Amino acid sequence: MATTLDLDEVVPPNEAEAQAAAHAARALARFLRPPKRRSRYIALRPEGGSAEQDSVSVPREAFELFVKILEQMAQGNAVTVVPIHAELTTQEAANLLNVSRPFLVGLLEQGRIPFHRVGTHRRVRFEDLLAYKRQEEQRQEQVLDELAAEAQELDLGY
Repeated sequence: MATTLDLDEVVPPNEAEAQAAAHAARALARFLRPPKRRSRYIALRPEGGSAEQDSVSVPREAFELFVKILEQMAQGNAVTVVPIHAELTTQEAANLLNVSRPFLVGLLEQGRIPFHRVGTHRRVRFEDLLAYKRQEEQRQEQVLDELAAEAQELDLGY
């Protein structure tokens, strides 16, 4: 089954929600302090609860993600979680790359990002979109390094 992302439903937190998220992120971050040995799970239990009956183990990666979500909300940012296997419409993919839909379609037609068709509509896997974005960021970083080296070589004061 295809999963699509409805970016119209992503709403930034209001001031009260942002403050509550900031408080929660600070309180929960103490569970992430490096223990002597990095555990795979975080065990949580309410105050006054018994060790076994009221505790729950959460995978560390999921807990870290939850704290990151709270931190983003505390800064007033809207947050959405997208499964890596999700299929996006061209508009959703363009929004995530912060480009126009026609520009994204051009990238698809040039073969720079893999896609498939569902009827007459193009679909892009989120995983492929991330791979393209990472590749572009690396390319941009390389170009910036080259420009900085050239500026140094020409003694432009950078």
